[in-house]
This record gives sequence, C-alpha cells and structure tokens, in this order.
Amino acid sequence: MIYANHGFAQSSDTKNGIENNAAVKVLQEPDNATSPTTVTTTPDNSPAVVIQGQKSRSVLAVRGTSLQTLLPGMNPLKGLHQLSGVNFQSADPWGNNEQNFSLTIHGFSAQQLGYTLDGVPLGDQQYGNYNGLSPQRAIISENVRNLVLNSGAGDLATASTSNLGGTIESFSTDPRPQSGLSFAQTIGSNATSRSFIRYDSGDSVPEYTDSAAPADTQSYYLSFVRHRANAWDFEGEQGGEQLNAKWIKHFANTKLSAYYNFSDKAEPNEDSVVHSAAITFAPNTRPTTYPDFDYAKRYLTANGEPPRQDGPNYRNYFGVAQRRDHLAYLKLENQIDSNKAWNNQIYVHYDDGLGAVAGPIGVAGLPNLFKVYFPEQDLKQTFGGSGYAVRTTEYQIHRSGFISQWQASIGAHHWQTGLWLERNHSSAYRRWYALDATQPLSPYQRPAYPLITQYGSEIENHIIQLHWQDEWQIYPNLSLQGGFKSSLQFADGRFPVQPKLGAIGGGSGALPEGKIITKKWMLPQFSLLWRTAEQDQFYVNLQKNLRQFITYGAVGASPWSLSNQTAFDLFKRTAEPETAISVEGGVRGRRQFSNELTRNTGLTGVEAQFSVYNVNFRDRLLQISPTPVISSIVNGNPILANVGSVKTQGIDLALSLLWGTHYSLFNGLSYNHSTYQDDYLSGSNRVNTNGKQVPASPNWLNKTMLKANWNALEWQLMADYVGRRYATYTNDLAIPAHFLINFSLQYRLPWAWNKGQNRLNFQILNLTQRSGVSTLVVGAANGTYNSFPIAPRQLFLGVTSGF
Repeated sequence: MIYANHGFAQSSDTKNGIENNAAVKVLQEPDNATSPTTVTTTPDNSPAVVIQGQKSRSVLAVRGTSLQTLLPGMNPLKGLHQLSGVNFQSADPWGNNEQNFSLTIHGFSAQQLGYTLDGVPLGDQQYGNYNGLSPQRAIISENVRNLVLNSGAGDLATASTSNLGGTIESFSTDPRPQSGLSFAQTIGSNATSRSFIRYDSGDSVPEYTDSAAPADTQSYYLSFVRHRANAWDFEGEQGGEQLNAKWIKHFANTKLSAYYNFSDKAEPNEDSVVHSAAITFAPNTRPTTYPDFDYAKRYLTANGEPPRQDGPNYRNYFGVAQRRDHLAYLKLENQIDSNKAWNNQIYVHYDDGLGAVAGPIGVAGLPNLFKVYFPEQDLKQTFGGSGYAVRTTEYQIHRSGFISQWQASIGAHHWQTGLWLERNHSSAYRRWYALDATQPLSPYQRPAYPLITQYGSEIENHIIQLHWQDEWQIYPNLSLQGGFKSSLQFADGRFPVQPKLGAIGGGSGALPEGKIITKKWMLPQFSLLWRTAEQDQFYVNLQKNLRQFITYGAVGASPWSLSNQTAFDLFKRTAEPETAISVEGGVRGRRQFSNELTRNTGLTGVEAQFSVYNVNFRDRLLQISPTPVISSIVNGNPILANVGSVKTQGIDLALSLLWGTHYSLFNGLSYNHSTYQDDYLSGSNRVNTNGKQVPASPNWLNKTMLKANWNALEWQLMADYVGRRYATYTNDLAIPAHFLINFSLQYRLPWAWNKGQNRLNFQILNLTQRSGVSTLVVGAANGTYNSFPIAPRQLFLGVTSGF
C-alpha cells in the first residue's frame, strides 16, 4: 500500500514484513506489502518485541518466529504476554484451552478488545461461541507472520464491535518465492506430540531480486498440523487437526489473495477450583475422573451425590470443548495509481461446536431441574443408571462479511474511508443427555438423542461500521490526524425452545425475545505525531470507542440472557453500550552507538518507548453470578449491573538493548490503576465498589527477555512477574504476586539437507516449578472466586526444517 509510512488506519497487509530485519525497521512501517518471508541461515538476534514507528499511538509487534522460539504451536495471544501491559494467563503451556485462559490489557478484559486476522474480524473471544473464533483456531501458529498490539486504541478501520481497550491484529505469512517443504516436530512432557508440515509452490517466476514480486505471478502454500498432549493434572488428551491454504496472484497493479482455514479440535477441560471462607476443601487442582468409570460410579452415593466433604469442589466425570471451524476470505488490493488505492475483502465463517460436562445428577439444584421434566420418574435410571448426566451447550455460527477501504493522497493530506458489513446468525441450545452405566460416553464423542432441550436461542445480528480519517502533513516532521467511525448494530434474538417453569434458576418461565438496535454515529479520534531531528517520535492520541451489546442467548452478559421479558424491555429502554474515552501520549526512539560508550560497555543500540494513558470507561456492565458458586452446573440467568464509570491510569515502558550481534535484552514494565467510580445496587442493597480496583488486573507487570547466540547456538531466558490481583468486585479477596522463568534454546544443525535450514529446539517452562493461580474467574461482589492453577515445569524438544 502507498501510505504505510503515514500512520493511517491501514489494511492488514500494510503491516507486513516485521520479521524481515526487524531491528532496522523499528521506527518504520514496512514499505512493501508483497515482500515474501525471508529465510535466514544465521542466528537471529533482532529484538523479539518490535516498537512500531510512524504511529500516533502505542503499537508493539511480535514476530511469528518468536512464538515458535517460546514454544512451537503457542497461541498468538499468549505470545503477547511478553509485551508491556499485557497479562495472559492459562493452565496449559500453549494457552490453547479456551475455558481456562484470561487476558487483560490496561484493565480491559479479553471480551473488551478487538481481534482480526488479515483484517477479518475474529469476534470478542467469548468462551461460548457466538460471533467469532480464537486466533489459534483461525490460523496455524507456525503460519503467523506477526502480531500487532494497539494497547490504547485500535485503528478506526479495525473490524470489531468490542475494541474498547485496543486491538490485537494477527497476520499470516505469504507463500515463499522458492518452492520447498518445511516441517516441525515437537515432543515433550505429558505425551506431547505436535507435527507440522507445509508445502510452498514457489513463485511462477522463480528468480527475482526486487523487493516486490513481478507482475503476473502466483504462488500458494498448503500446511497441516496435528497436535496431541495430555493434560498435566487429569487424564485427557487435548488437541486436534488444522489445515491452512493460501494463494496469491500478482497482476500489474493488483494483488489477489485467497485464504482458507479448517480447524477441528476437542479439548477436555479441568474444572475451576471454588474458593471462599465457608469452603473447607479447596484443592490446588480439580481433576475429572475420566476414564476410570468404575471409580466415577463409586465416587457417588446411590442417589448420584458426590461426597459431602468435597462441597462445590466435587469431581465431574469429564468436561470438554469441541469446536469445528471453516474460515475463508478473498481479498483484492488495487493500486490505482501512485496516489490512490482501493482494497476489498469478503469472508465467510462457519462454526459447529459444543461444550459438554458429565456431572453428578445429585448436586444442588439438579434434582429440582430434572423433576420439572420427569416429575414421577427415578432420575438415576432415567439418565442411564450411572448417577451422571451430560449437559451440553451446542453452538452454531454462520457469518459472512465485506470490508472495503479507499486511500488517497492529495497534497499534504492523506485520507482514508471505509466500510465493514457483517451478517451473523448464531444459535445456542442447552441440552441434557443420559450417561449410560454400561456404555459411557467419552469426551471425544458427540452425544445424541437428548432427554431434555432446556432452551434454544437463535439470534440474527447485522453490523454496519463506517470510518473516515485524514492525516495532514503540516510540516515534514509534524502530522495531525483526525477522523471518526460509526458503529451500528441491528440484533434480533428469539427462543424457539423456551424453558419450562422451574427449569431456570430464579423462576424464569420465558427467556426474553426482541430487537435491540444501537446506533453510534460519531466515535471521534484525534492524534498528533512529531518527529525530532534525532528521529525520536512524540505522539498523543485521543479516541472514543464502544462495545456493542453481546448477542448471546441465556448465558453471559447479554440482554437476551435476562430472566424475563420485563427485564429485557427495561434494559432496552435504559441501557447504553459500554464506551471508553482514551487519552494516550508517549515518546519512542532508537539509537545506534559506535563511540566510547560502545567501546566501554559493548552496547551498540537501544530502542525504547514510554507511554502514559488515561481512560474514562462509562456504563461498565458487570456480570454477577446468580448462584453462590460462580461456575455452577445449575446456572440461572446472570445479573447485569451497571457500575457506572471506571477510571484507568497507567504507564508502559518498553526497552531493548543490543550488544552487537550476539546479545539483546528486552524489558517491559507497566503500572495500571483501574478503579470503579460508583457503587451499584443489588436489589435494595448497596455494594461498595466505589474506589475499588478492577479485579483480575494486576497493578504491576514486568517482563524481561535475554537473548544470546554463539555461532549455531541461540538461547533465550524470559522472566515474568505478575503483581497481586484482586479476586472480587469489592476487593476483599486477592491473589498474591508470582514470578515465572522460562528458558528456550535453538541449535542450527550442520546438515546440508533442505538448504541447511535444520534446527533443534528445546524449551523449559516454569523452570523454578512455581505453583499458584494462573487464571482468575471473577463473578461475585465478595466472599468467593474460582481459579485455575499454574502449570508445573514442563520440557519440550523439537526439530524444524525448511524455515
């Protein structure tokens, strides 16, 4: 694209090339969207974290190769944890299990951020699918080119309805210009086996040296991965298969790209541990009993009740998330002339999945639910004689969309306008199945013939998003940018299957139906970027964002999950979407040394970014559990509370030091202070949240990464400090800080095969065997919370060839 150096709200490919000589391009946007991925045969000591220049906001990037250095197959979101202000937690080493991961950035949760892949929206990352899919299901980790984090506010052009607190953009690699085969094989702790293979066709004109591919050429790649790993704290094999294909055709002034992703995975889940002062049994982990079905049956009483001393931390037989996704896009990028460009993209996404729990029929609340449907029957025999029942939430998503962006340059003005349209039809059905005492279901099977369909939702949602902005180059070193976006949502929710009276906690007999139309025409953005003679950059950005209402039925912080039609109608009349006004300013710079400092210390370069931010968050909605146990098998309608305003202030510091070509040190330090500004009412009771900190978001984070290489050997040490986190809305309970150390090593093998691109990889995670809490599940004002544990020390060994 023609305006990559002007800090525009850019299409996805304008951020290409970050892994190509990242140290040199720290303060530049990559100039060429079509340059292929280069392969180096020497150890890479460029910074793992890249400070993005020419942007009027804080922007950091991580190269895709860094993910594989940390751990092959790592979830791109977990790879961002090394950045300032980012806190990603999960109980599995890859961060792939979607039930037990959490993400906070500057006090905003994962569901308050925006996510894209090559410009395609990925939704808001709810565990219960309704409007997208996770990045690791959208692309094979080994095919990620780079990740870009806009930690304060995302570009106006970002296709998202949830990006209150910034955006995370993932980009796929292009096909390589040379034909060849690449593969990677990883083995390790807990019977891990990850097998990746990719074939690149090479360009139809195989030899060229220009930075851009010649006209009338085409290339493609096909890749496949199979991932298997046993859970470390229970018997369950997590993983699946995934296929990626990408094709690119170059014309004289046009680039045509097509991408297809298929993902099929089944991930057994451990249960979160319940904590409260009233609970006497709170283990470090809460494993399921699968596959020992004989023990599972002995574990229950004759009436299907777990041991009373286990309380809410009883053991289920199994839990699982099954997901099958198809995602595809077609993108046309047209360079009309030297001053104009027009990009158009269409995409489709289909998801079919379920979450299932096989649990005791005698836990509190379930007998009353089942008696609604089987008032005179023996419940144990009705549900197969085992004492267990299988509860599922079954999802489907049918999404399609269109994205169009026009860019032009007229004198000192560089402007862009664009349109995003999406139609999404999602469904969620809650069903109950028998678990046969002689032929029990496994977590890798899909149940059939439900005994109960408790409820079923069908929600149609249409999104229209417009944006326009202009960058005025006042002076060669000073630019002013202004623009706005409009976000319109037209949602209509229906329940073809309504619960019977008594089947939902709180006495709800009919879940709400109806339309909610939200139109926010003016979400402005203003920014200033000043470049000094020394090439330092000072920036300031002011922007307003919103999060549209969640379009999900019966559970979650959604108006279609309220207990009755009256509550829905009141919400529709009085509620406003969450909005945030972000003010961010900072300075970034890069220096290379060849003077006495270098002779005395060996220091040859430094890159740094310092940013300060202030966010006023309005109409904050809290989802409060309707039951004393936050994650309960017997869920009722969630309580939505508007807690008014949240004020966030913080600082981020990113610093990279380079000692020649052999050593580099990165440190990311961040401080965040996010507090509620109001109390809220729970019935007639006032809950004192005013002045309390937003839970699950730590005040202090510090990330340190040391890289070194000697000839064919390269190693990396990463230290991760996560400060204390509050676990309730009133801050009466908290989790202590923890400190983790990870280590990785790469050795370039002396084999000439496959152009010499053969490496041995070794990783140790949680080197010091630290225990504690990783993910917090917050859903109560006080007295209780749920948690998932930190994974123990784990070792992985792998070999890669061809890339």
